[in-house]
Amino acid sequence: MKQNKKELVSVVIRTLNEEKHLPELLESIRKQFSAYFDFEIVIVDSGSTDNTLDIAKSYSARITFIKKENFSFGRSLNIGCEFANGKYLVFVSGHCIPTGSRWIHDIVMPLKKGSCLYTYGRQEARDTTKFSEKQLFSKYFPDTNQIPQEGFFCNNANAALLKSVWEKYKFDENLTGCEDMELAKRLCADGGRIGYVAEASVFHIHDETWWQVRTRYEREAVALQKIMPEVHLTKFDVLQFFLAGVAKDMRAAFSSRVLIGNFGSIIMFRWAQFYGAYVGNHSVRKVSRKVKDRYFYPRVTDMAIKEKYDD
Repeated sequence: MKQNKKELVSVVIRTLNEEKHLPELLESIRKQFSAYFDFEIVIVDSGSTDNTLDIAKSYSARITFIKKENFSFGRSLNIGCEFANGKYLVFVSGHCIPTGSRWIHDIVMPLKKGSCLYTYGRQEARDTTKFSEKQLFSKYFPDTNQIPQEGFFCNNANAALLKSVWEKYKFDENLTGCEDMELAKRLCADGGRIGYVAEASVFHIHDETWWQVRTRYEREAVALQKIMPEVHLTKFDVLQFFLAGVAKDMRAAFSSRVLIGNFGSIIMFRWAQFYGAYVGNHSVRKVSRKVKDRYFYPRVTDMAIKEKYDD
């Protein structure tokens, strides 16, 4: 029997100084298996100064670039998607590691079957992931499939999209984050379906300072103003959500017998999360270049910028 020709999947990775986890990610991609798909690796680099590009070249990745001053999450993905050759586009963060050898196969199959146009997979904690973030992973990325799901929640740290769908919708290049949810919302409004694929799992390794955690949630809240303008956070909301989040995490940590080691971390994370969301939700000014740098490049933001921003 004649074997059908495999279809090409482009794995698109945005990078900026990702040498710490990139070798493990690319080695995992190299070991992926599917009877239906071949794979290529596409790197969209925004100015790495470490060994990121050398590592990418050693794995025969195709590399394209975006200038730092032109960067946004949506614009960098649009550049990567345009550069990609595949019929299917898979997005993965440079600090995510697939948990199995059928990750690409599993996250793309609903697209091939036509049951969904956009899929996203499970995210699990590893290494330096903070306890409260582990709880969020469990909440938003459960262990059961939803194909298709209700609603337009989606996350490009581990996702797949038909290139033909991207060509029609493309990512919003002006958002400070949540470009995945914005595209998914438009897609759902036109009758498209989003799918959650639990078995297409990755370890998502966050290694952030408290300032960077706050910045991440602030940046996402700024974007969510445009995606969901009906959502408004009051100071009472923040206090209520903070106390509820801390209480829930404390109970979970106590049940797991890790409360003593995570007591302070739980309080700090939840405060950074909800205070950052409050600040971003109430930010109506035009985002300056300096603030964009803080949003898009938190790992290279120093305390001087923090102090000037607070002032």
